Amino acid sequence: MTPEQRSESARKAALAKAEMQKLPKATHGSTDHPLKIGHVEISCYVLDDGTRVLSQRGLQSGVGMSTGGGSAGEQRLAVFAQSVADKAIGNKELSVRSAELSERLRTPIRFRVPGQGRPVYGYEATVLADLCDVILEARSGKLLQKQQEHIAAQAEVLVRGFARVGIIALVDEATGYQKDRDKDALAQILEAFVAKELQPYVKTFPSDYYEQLFRLRGLQYPPERASYRPQYFGILTNNIVYDRLAPGVRRELKKEAAKDEKKGKLHQRLTPDMGHPKLREHLASVTAIMKLSKDYDDFIANLNKIHTRYGDTVPLDL
Repeated sequence: MTPEQRSESARKAALAKAEMQKLPKATHGSTDHPLKIGHVEISCYVLDDGTRVLSQRGLQSGVGMSTGGGSAGEQRLAVFAQSVADKAIGNKELSVRSAELSERLRTPIRFRVPGQGRPVYGYEATVLADLCDVILEARSGKLLQKQQEHIAAQAEVLVRGFARVGIIALVDEATGYQKDRDKDALAQILEAFVAKELQPYVKTFPSDYYEQLFRLRGLQYPPERASYRPQYFGILTNNIVYDRLAPGVRRELKKEAAKDEKKGKLHQRLTPDMGHPKLREHLASVTAIMKLSKDYDDFIANLNKIHTRYGDTVPLDL
């Protein structure tokens, strides 16, 4: 670098440092101590003016959105809120609230965290409740696309969890118990409750299972559309998994599913103490057999040797 270039670089660095010093400072919080909500972790901070903030990326993952990089990733929340505003033609109140929320999301708070050389982006913590309200009302008005339904499910879980923790916090404050309780008592209550609520949405079937099933059926993996799976995979899974898990288990699960207004996956109705552990054990074994098989027919032959389908007659080598 020439002397002039070095001088210009030093000038820019000094300006950037001065700009950083003007930003609000986080006095509490770090990436090592996030707000834990089931399997989701959201970095949270308290600024020197008392503002509680949630990190931008944490807020996205908290409601089930992917956290893409660059300007597109940073604006994903705002774009989502604006899309709800545009679709809510018959609900003026929702349209206005969504548009206002979108505007708030487009202007995140920039603040500095000790030990970090770059500004951190976040939102006032209360925006999470406002975002969940918009998401749930959008679902009620049938404004969400099918691939966005999981966002509404997660928003509902968060609202329920925060409502319970909120009433506990109010009782603790009214009684003075907040001075005596453990520092992380509320976080433990929230995590315990939300983890239970989130159970139906936790990924159960490993990616390896579908990767091997695609291979054995002679299909391209990964598919062109990330979430694409042939419809007949459900029939194959009934044979590979549920018909071999326990006697009559598929019939019973379908009977239970027929009673529910909200349809879901069969594994969501398995018991957490026995059904889910047994399912995970079975899937691990099945996936191993898949990897050792050269094609689908070979896989089924190997599977029949290890996990016979209940009710089938086992052929003997004579």
